[in-house]
Amino acid sequence: MNLLLVEDEPNVVSVISRGLSEEGFNVSVAPDGLIGEKMAKENQFDLIILDIMLPGINGLELCKIIKKEKPTTPIIMLTALGTTENVVNGLDNGADDYLIKPFKFAELFARIRMLLRRYNGIILNDQVISIADLYINLTAKTVKRGKREITLTATEYRLLEFMAKNKAKILSRIDILENVWDIDFNLGTNVVDVYVNYLRKKIDRPGSSKLIHTAIGLGYVLKDA
Repeated sequence: MNLLLVEDEPNVVSVISRGLSEEGFNVSVAPDGLIGEKMAKENQFDLIILDIMLPGINGLELCKIIKKEKPTTPIIMLTALGTTENVVNGLDNGADDYLIKPFKFAELFARIRMLLRRYNGIILNDQVISIADLYINLTAKTVKRGKREITLTATEYRLLEFMAKNKAKILSRIDILENVWDIDFNLGTNVVDVYVNYLRKKIDRPGSSKLIHTAIGLGYVLKDA
């Protein structure tokens, strides 16, 4: 899941980026309003976090610009200005929610979950792994790509879960055999390749971005394209 953070305070950027990355989000950062506008227009983000006091274009104006072009993209405003007038002003310019600095990361994450649920019907918690628009619920053992439910066999699910828990890491066939099939040596079988192909047919359908990649001579990797 892709988020854009438009914030010029390095300490705030560091805390938010690190926290959201640990929760499985892909976080892009813009240090001012002009760069934020360009990134928001040229890319598809699932949610945008805007500071109000920004160089270039302030967050209120930027929020208005983004909402005009992408009205279904949820936006959270961050600000040190906590008066009722400022909150109302932010909401009037199109913001979906408003968080006053300083704030706890847990509160920001709760607001993000709420907005994603409202806009996309997606519930995120510490038992969900998200990679781009792929969501794996580790508790319910369910898989979605965007809003599409994906039905997997038990083995397909174990393979996907193992790859997701090691996202962006190249996994050799031996790694996969040991962890998914509990086999600690290569029997010369192509079972890994067969099941990776099964997953590809269900996960990487035509029209979707490719998430399962082959590292030639090394193995496979699950990552955002």
